[in-house]
Amino acid sequence: MDEFDIRILAALQIDGRLTNNDLAEKVGLSASQCSRRRAQLEADGVIASYHAELNPEALGLDVLVFVQVTLATHSPDNARRFLSLVSGLDEVLEAYSLTGESDYLVKLSVPTLKVLSRLVSEVFLPHPSVAHVRSSIVLDRLKSSGRLPLNHLRRNG
Repeated sequence: MDEFDIRILAALQIDGRLTNNDLAEKVGLSASQCSRRRAQLEADGVIASYHAELNPEALGLDVLVFVQVTLATHSPDNARRFLSLVSGLDEVLEAYSLTGESDYLVKLSVPTLKVLSRLVSEVFLPHPSVAHVRSSIVLDRLKSSGRLPLNHLRRNG
């Protein structure tokens, strides 16, 4: 990966809808060279997908929550049951397996605290894989970015 590939990735992280001509102009390549490089980055799986980023507040999703979950028992079957639970919930934006006190961290987006309460009390807590749930409601989003840092890819960086 060279400086042109890094520039292509940086530009597409800002605006994935750039045409090949606009992208080529931004990174300093011809449109055909840029198109070939972009296609190769896609084929290599470096560019995983293109999508629209939606504004949750504009859609009435005013509550962002992080839920820490501790499993009832640590077994492969229990982990699969929990994975099945979070995979089936549209409100779950992200879920991570962790080291430390909690086994999982789950990021939820819901319209109201009432919906959150229902999810915790009627979905998470009664689930046989779950022993303990602790939720933290986001008061203010200080930074939100889906952009990955790319400086480490540069030879000097």
